[in-house]
Formats: sequence, C-alpha cells, structure tokens
Amino acid sequence: MNKADEAKLYSFLGLAQRAGKLVSGDDSTMLDVKKNRVELVIVAEDASKNTKKLFKDKTSFRNIKCVTYSTKLQLGLAIGKAPRAVMGIKDTGFANKILDLIENTKI
Repeated sequence: MNKADEAKLYSFLGLAQRAGKLVSGDDSTMLDVKKNRVELVIVAEDASKNTKKLFKDKTSFRNIKCVTYSTKLQLGLAIGKAPRAVMGIKDTGFANKILDLIENTKI
C-alpha cells in the first residue's frame, strides 16, 4: 500500500470525525446501523471474529457497505481517540471517498 494514500485515508477519517459525520465504537455504530444512519462501516482487521461477523451480518441485511481495514490502534489514532474496532461513516460523500481509497489501496 502506498503511504501517501494511507495517510490520505486516515486524514479523511479525521475530517469526518471533526465534521460530525463519523460514529465510532461497537455500541454507537450498531445503534446507527440499526437506524440506517450510516453509509459505510469500517471494521478493524484485528477486531474479534464475533465483532466482524456481527457487523457483516447486520450491514448486509440493511444493504450498508462494510469493509475490513487497518488496525484498532490506527483507526483510533486517525480520529484522535482510543483504539476503535468499528466506525461508521454517516455522510455519502465521505463514505464514497473513503471506500474508493480503501479499494484502491488493497491492490
């Protein structure tokens, strides 16, 4: 993965956090998933199998995009918080840009 693209992705996560368009943490994200308030869910690669399966099932049922990316520590650092296993992007523009960056960096 290109370091510049990775940095850009983490920067967008931080921007989404500051804009109030990001929800993080298992419980908060799940609440917004159930209310269909998120466009994209990011689950850390080092999250537990149960967490990955839970979010994969809940998002596929509601036709919400869900990707596995990065580590809990990196995701937390990107938004200026403690390590986070799950985060949801509420804004369509941010979600599309972040998804595009993730798909382009997983080559």
